[in-house]
Amino acid sequence: MAGVFGKLKDRLTKTRQGFVDRIEQVFTGAGRIDDDLYEELEEVLIQSDVGASTALELVEMLRQTVKERKISEPARLQEVLKEHIFQKLGEEIPLCFSQKKPSVYLIVGVNGVGKTTTIGKLAKYLQLEGKKVMLAAADTFRAAAIEQLEIWGERAGTEVIKQAEGADPAAVVFDAVKAAKSRDVDFLLIDTAGRLHNKVNLMKELAKIKKVIEREIPESPHEVLLVLDATTGQNAIQQVKLFQETVNVTGIILTKLDGTAKGGVILGIQGETRVPVKLIGIGEGIDDLKNFVPQEFADALFASGEE
Repeated sequence: MAGVFGKLKDRLTKTRQGFVDRIEQVFTGAGRIDDDLYEELEEVLIQSDVGASTALELVEMLRQTVKERKISEPARLQEVLKEHIFQKLGEEIPLCFSQKKPSVYLIVGVNGVGKTTTIGKLAKYLQLEGKKVMLAAADTFRAAAIEQLEIWGERAGTEVIKQAEGADPAAVVFDAVKAAKSRDVDFLLIDTAGRLHNKVNLMKELAKIKKVIEREIPESPHEVLLVLDATTGQNAIQQVKLFQETVNVTGIILTKLDGTAKGGVILGIQGETRVPVKLIGIGEGIDDLKNFVPQEFADALFASGEE
């Protein structure tokens, strides 16, 4: 586990520099605990893409704890804030699956978040747990989408169900569900076209795909996973809210955490949307998709350079 922790800590370096180090500067630079300190902390949290309401909540929680514990030294506040961040991140919520095969995961998101790549990594992740996985190429609009999914399918050693470019995505999904049921597949992962969350027709199509799945396998999809790019910061929170209205998102895969100082957005997502982050992407390798374990994440975020 030390190796996993070390890798996570290393990949969160940019977020630690842009988030934790700035918080530490607020506390070490203050002569006393007063309103100026709280205002400065609130500003740093908002600038770190935590979100305004979550930032306000964290500062208020800190104020209360300072009163209750009669804390007078600013240097002690970082450890207290870390406690509250643990609290806001919540418990680990693993991926859901069905006792009756197949478990169906519908993967959604806007253009450019690395959705197809993430599906390939997720297929490998599930295979390493001994599961038989199938992929469905329901992104029939983007020219290279089917080919890209096939490449990832080859890397992960999984079958890809597809039709010609421009085919009806719902028809692809229908075929894939039938195939997954007949071939005793454990998990069916459905790739969908990247869509802007404000495009009504595309969002309606997503709802149609979901209905096809529900009709063929009651109580499915077992997960609707929204892929978000951590580098987009606050915009990610808005994406969650809008996709939630259309397809009832059950979990989030947050990618590109290794390449951004905006990792604080994970707090805003958990705090403002109540949709759990279930997986995080911390690199470009096929094995760089990890379970989101809040305690482990917070420990890595606040870890000192010597640890």
